[in-house]
Amino acid sequence: MYDVKLASILTLGEAIQEFVHDGATMALEGFTHLIPSAAGHEIIRQGRRNLTIIRMTPDLIYDQLIGAGCVSKLIFSWGGNPGVGSLHRLRDAVENDWPRPLELEENAHAGMAAAYAAGASNLPFGILRGYLGSDLPKYNQRIKFIECPFTGERLAAVPAIRPDVTIIHAQKADRKGNVLIWGVVGVQKEAVLAAQRSIVTVEEIVDKLDSPPNAVVLPSWVVSAVCEVKGGAFPSYAQGYYARNNAFYKSWDAISRERESFQAWIERYILGTKDFSEFRQSVGGAAANA
Repeated sequence: MYDVKLASILTLGEAIQEFVHDGATMALEGFTHLIPSAAGHEIIRQGRRNLTIIRMTPDLIYDQLIGAGCVSKLIFSWGGNPGVGSLHRLRDAVENDWPRPLELEENAHAGMAAAYAAGASNLPFGILRGYLGSDLPKYNQRIKFIECPFTGERLAAVPAIRPDVTIIHAQKADRKGNVLIWGVVGVQKEAVLAAQRSIVTVEEIVDKLDSPPNAVVLPSWVVSAVCEVKGGAFPSYAQGYYARNNAFYKSWDAISRERESFQAWIERYILGTKDFSEFRQSVGGAAANA
């Protein structure tokens, strides 16, 4: 699946320009923390369109991408502003086709995890005990059922997820492009291994990783580009670096509720800033000090 070459050390702008193209299928994964917000902002700045975006738990950055008109399809298993409520830009796209129609492919968490694992293993589909008795197969025609050749048990099968590009945020990378992740880990490893290309934004690039026990280390040969972006997970947190900015999640509900306030925010804070560092400074001290 991969060209045998080491990861490139690039700016985030360079990485998005090289690897994220109109019409791409892409995953921006992160779970609770290490959400690749900076990368999502750069995609909006560069005006990408007609993207299929994948994530188990889309939250604010996906709301922003959808509202900015970047997305034509969402593959997901839960969506919301965690601890606050709905994603208003997602709802507006689904209910009113604004700013453009949005196709949905809904899954269960276990189904998406199996699909990512299948993609990472270069298998055509994943298998799980799930979906039996659920209404989801009525709405997602890609969920199938098969019979186990050994036990005769009826099992669900889901097609492998294989993004054109996966983007994640992590704590560290070394100068060879090896990446270290620790804390709460979701499907980032599988999402990177399943993708044709991958971009990893990190808090810092160091000479030596010094990885703790049970941490995830992605070797440089499975990573296409590493970009140092301090605070790049804001408003989510990065274990060992900064806390979750709960106030921003609460404020997003009001910002995103109406089209006009959302557009004004995008124009000022994303399109009106040159990079994520300038964005963090522009939205106030809490972000700037992340």
